[in-house]
Amino acid sequence: MPSEYTGPVEISAPVAEANRKAAERLRESDSHDFEDAQRGLLAVPDVPAIHSRTDSGKVVWNFTAYDFLADGDEQAPPTVNPSLWRQGRLTAVAGLFQVTSVARGAVYQVRGYDLSNMTIIEGDQGIIVIDPLACYETAQAALKLYRDTTGNRNPVRALIYTHSHVDHFGGARGLFAERNDEVPADLPVIAPDGFLEHAVSENVYAGPAMQRRAEYMYAAELAKSPYAQVGSGLGLTVSTGEVTLLPPTDYIGSAEAVTSDDWSPADVIPWREGLHRRVIDGVRLIFQLTPGTEAPAEMNIYLPQHLTLCMAENATHNLHNILSLRGAQVRDAHAWSKYLTDAIQTFGEHTEVEFASHHWPRWGKESILEFLSNQRDMYAYLNDQTLRLINRGYTGTEIAEELQHLPAGLADHWYNQGYYGSLSHNLKAVYQRYMGWFDGNPAHLWNLPPTAAGTRYVAAMGGAEAVVRKAQETYDGREGDPDAYRWVVELLNHVIFADPATVSEKALQDAKDLQIKAFAQLGYGAENGPWRNFFLTGAEELRTGPQRPTSKGAPDLVRSMTLEQVFSAMARSVDGPKAAEEQRAAIVLHWNFTDTREECTTTLRNGVLVHVAGTDLYAGKPQATIALTRAALDSILLEGPLFQRNFDAAVKAGTVRVDDQTAADTVFGYLTVPDPMFAIVAP
Repeated sequence: MPSEYTGPVEISAPVAEANRKAAERLRESDSHDFEDAQRGLLAVPDVPAIHSRTDSGKVVWNFTAYDFLADGDEQAPPTVNPSLWRQGRLTAVAGLFQVTSVARGAVYQVRGYDLSNMTIIEGDQGIIVIDPLACYETAQAALKLYRDTTGNRNPVRALIYTHSHVDHFGGARGLFAERNDEVPADLPVIAPDGFLEHAVSENVYAGPAMQRRAEYMYAAELAKSPYAQVGSGLGLTVSTGEVTLLPPTDYIGSAEAVTSDDWSPADVIPWREGLHRRVIDGVRLIFQLTPGTEAPAEMNIYLPQHLTLCMAENATHNLHNILSLRGAQVRDAHAWSKYLTDAIQTFGEHTEVEFASHHWPRWGKESILEFLSNQRDMYAYLNDQTLRLINRGYTGTEIAEELQHLPAGLADHWYNQGYYGSLSHNLKAVYQRYMGWFDGNPAHLWNLPPTAAGTRYVAAMGGAEAVVRKAQETYDGREGDPDAYRWVVELLNHVIFADPATVSEKALQDAKDLQIKAFAQLGYGAENGPWRNFFLTGAEELRTGPQRPTSKGAPDLVRSMTLEQVFSAMARSVDGPKAAEEQRAAIVLHWNFTDTREECTTTLRNGVLVHVAGTDLYAGKPQATIALTRAALDSILLEGPLFQRNFDAAVKAGTVRVDDQTAADTVFGYLTVPDPMFAIVAP
């Protein structure tokens, strides 16, 4: 039965009224952010959209889709939280901007070409690029805008990744499109220590699941309109082009930091322990490592010649995520605040310009110190108040309900609003970091999964039709009940997830139709960009079902993985219960890489694939020896998700030699394939 709702859901009177009241509560329009977002603008995008280089006609970034924001009224439409509307208008400002300049060269940013910003520093004979956006195509277009506007054709002398998230490295090869993709062999690629490990962890180990949830978080394929996607708070959305990676050649933190004896007056700031320095093409760069903050591997960068500080993604014009809704490791709010304190104490007195890898810069020492200090206080507040309530016996959900607002000294600043990370899910994330998923109540220790629980809840409440009627009554009588829509979606979720044998087709469709409406109302009222995107994407998938993923794989990431990382990723796809049941004896494979002269051993035992570099002294005699090049292994991995099929084809083609293919195929037969379209809002 098709959904009744094929077009936008009309906003309900209570949500429209709540948004109207929110607009009244907003302070007098503060033009400083809008002035700063436009400051230094040299050129606007010269094309309506950026297209895929491999998929003809496919749009990977669409400027005109957000014209309703860029040209939008200051007053928000009823279907958008007015605070989020303001943030959307700011993040829709796109083009090339000069951030600051000195006699030897300027600092530029390209903003609005992706979720993140690309920064360009002019050196003596070339340029240094910080964070080359999320995909090849947007990075190529961003660099072209800089070239065409400034006339500077000097080569890229160095590439810097501030941290290990894909929107800060995925466009790396796009910088060399102008050189027919030829990357200089001696190009320094600088990243914080641990960068590759964490980039692989997020994009390979749990990559399929994170990508699926990112479809909800950024809603790249959702329509762009006041009824649908209006940005993500941190930026508009994430591009959907080709993800690339140039592996780091220089890890900040892998070598000793600069000693006081080696410090120079040219470094401007006083020496302190733990700082690192590089001089590239005449540009001095001071690095402050900040592990465990916005990313597990991250660093701030100070430019002493420019009196300018790059805060990576540690200080942006919003409350950030302690736990990203797409999934990630829980971040350390205490460490985040501590490193912001270190940045203030280290660089504050000597900083006149501050910029980050998202949003717009700040100018003036006083403004910068206020901004960094309030951001620091915000993350410290999240951490400390959560712990205070943990130690009074509150659970994560209770803490989020108890602390619904930041104190006035923090909440009064636009840059502390929850456009990307919400106060609610961040407080729960801090709880999770310290206490884990379990709240201590044994009633929650062994909960039923959604289908089993839904079936029993629905039966206990008198059947699906009765539950839908109760949800409809709550939806229709929501005036005066601020939690009505939250209760509606909880009720209907039980019907949608119940065993279909216990629910009539009409009741199920009625539940989905009403859930679409309830999700839409929650989205229309959300100040947080990802919350809006989750609710509205959930509504869309209830209409049409899961959509195919929008972004491509990342072959550069696969080629950059160590053998340990490759086999760790493989181990995570083993059907452990089946393998343990069927293979009581271990199966040992010895791998010989003829080009790199590396050897390793993998052993399937007890449903686990164990990797040992070299020869495993205790695994026993290998059942099979596999000889191949690392390039051949990469080809097998990149050919598609069916490793056994790809392996057998490589053996047949002669690029892989194996002395017992049956033993190898037995192991590979237990490798499972991820589902990039797994269900989220329905079973």
